[in-house]
Amino acid sequence: MPRTLAEWLAYQERVNPRAIELGLDRVREVWRRMGAAPPARRVVTVGGTNGKGSTVAMLEAMLRAAGLHVGCYTSPHLLAYNERVRIEGGNAPDAALAASFERIEAARGAGADDAIPLTYFEFGTLAALDLFARAALDVAVLEVGLGGRLDAVNIVDADVAVVTTVDLDHMDWLGADRDAIGREKAGIARRGRPAIVGESDPPAGLLDVLAATGARVERAGADFRAERLARGWRWTHRDGTALELPDPPLAAPVQYANAAAAVAALHALERLPGVAWPLTAHAAAGLRTVRVPARLQVLPGEPPVIVDVGHNPQAARALAEWLDARPGGPVRAVYGALSDKDVAGVIAALGARVAHWHLAGLERDTPRGLPAAALRDALQGVSPQAAFDLHDDVGQALAAARAAARPGERVLAFGSFFVASAVLEAMGVGVPGRAG
Repeated sequence: MPRTLAEWLAYQERVNPRAIELGLDRVREVWRRMGAAPPARRVVTVGGTNGKGSTVAMLEAMLRAAGLHVGCYTSPHLLAYNERVRIEGGNAPDAALAASFERIEAARGAGADDAIPLTYFEFGTLAALDLFARAALDVAVLEVGLGGRLDAVNIVDADVAVVTTVDLDHMDWLGADRDAIGREKAGIARRGRPAIVGESDPPAGLLDVLAATGARVERAGADFRAERLARGWRWTHRDGTALELPDPPLAAPVQYANAAAAVAALHALERLPGVAWPLTAHAAAGLRTVRVPARLQVLPGEPPVIVDVGHNPQAARALAEWLDARPGGPVRAVYGALSDKDVAGVIAALGARVAHWHLAGLERDTPRGLPAAALRDALQGVSPQAAFDLHDDVGQALAAARAAARPGERVLAFGSFFVASAVLEAMGVGVPGRAG
């Protein structure tokens, strides 16, 4: 049986050949066998196409500023697997994760003919719930991995559910349009409990399922609002609550929407029956401390390198908005993508903002990675005159972009967590507060 964390992770990749296998029956049964202890006194689940990681980080910071004991589960990780499970602001140690995996392995009946198969993600989700349950937490904040209704995280009944945004991604699994995808994401809500909708123009499919579920829906632009001020911003709720808050330290304009959804979740949480935590009073202090790596993270040096995990058209539009708000020299893009992503849509969203594309193959990093030639074909289909170079991997692409950059030019590295992690490693940048 594996013993070290590295051995456990390698084993999990082998034991179930399916990287994704949606459905709750298997993972729920293993959790039942483990005792199904609540992961915390209260649970907030965060789903959506983009903005989940940032929203989780803001919730974590604000809850901790209120003095609560908090655990967060996110995925994927950048540099160390331990980043996925945070307790009291620190990563779960290797030994704790390995011990949890041993308990999961026993519960699923490993070695028996009727052993319950689990995916790599399902092992990680169960480990997070197991470790949280042992930590006597006040609040657990759980990021949904894919979709919502059939994602392993959804075995837990959330006290507050958040859907940040709904856009086109993972369409092979979730559906062909925003309505279908929204229906899947609405599955994390529960009857009679708050469901925060973070965008002002959500798809009808999301709202229809939330209404049918009987969740208490609170929508951005209708039930709560974010208003930019000369300094900072104001959050208001239809019940008359108003907060003046510092600008989110995360760079993109879209982060105001994420911050507003996070504050709305905080506001909903403190109004639940039996809760006596004055949470929104600590929102400002929490927001001042938020740091989320690889979300428009600017690495110092010449040329400056901007790192972002954005990997779908909606995220690319946010990148374009950020670049437009910060006019500067020409942009060289280091871009890599996975095979299930809308590469043409991403390229079209950035358009002529990119002066030169350094296309990086990811097939060495993951079976889902696209080779550089596939990125070239998509680029030429969208922008036949675009300048580009092909590279075997992200490290080569980054080195070439930095070497070719002239004074005043910027390097934008994006398209996948694999791209972001390779850039951070190559430049010797750690993940703040998340060292494994």
